[in-house]
Amino acid sequence: MEHLYSISEVARAFGVSVPTLRYYEECGLIQPTARRGRVRHYDRAALEQLAYAQLWHYDGMMPLADTAAIMTSKHAPERHALITAQRDAVQERIDRLSRAAAMLRHMLQCPADHPLSCPVTGAYIHSRVDATLAGEEPPNPPSPTCPHGARPPDAHPHPRTVNAPMRTSAVTSRSHVQRQHGSRGRSETVWPGSGARFCPADHVTV
Repeated sequence: MEHLYSISEVARAFGVSVPTLRYYEECGLIQPTARRGRVRHYDRAALEQLAYAQLWHYDGMMPLADTAAIMTSKHAPERHALITAQRDAVQERIDRLSRAAAMLRHMLQCPADHPLSCPVTGAYIHSRVDATLAGEEPPNPPSPTCPHGARPPDAHPHPRTVNAPMRTSAVTSRSHVQRQHGSRGRSETVWPGSGARFCPADHVTV
């Protein structure tokens, strides 16, 4: 006879609470194999169903409602629509976190005594206010272009010269210029009106 696991054993093994397992049952994610008295018990197949639910809910970060819809769907297009929506939401979050990490790296590397005294950060603040008043999307926050104390490998050795053509960004409403450097294709954002175009931490001189 196959071994059955009590609800408390399952909760402890899978790192969830007993009320959570009961709620999963209400959502249709799992069902107990048997009841002994008032205690729910689960067999191996039920545990695999629980692991399958955790795949979507924990690993895929899907809401319980979408998890239940996927687990009960009978056709791939239904699942794919939900998966695509979640993938796009996760990717958007990843992009936001990446921009946040880049901004924080810039702030850590910048030697300015006050962040607003950094020409890159100060120019960004001005551009963000201008974009907001114009009803436009704000520009991306400042980010480091190379490690502190290092000169970009493809930068021209003379600080006032840029050995690359200048082109105007397609997003002209943000009033900034993109410069492409060398065969590496590295780009930097130059915010006009800042009074200076060089952040000591980034070592980007234009």
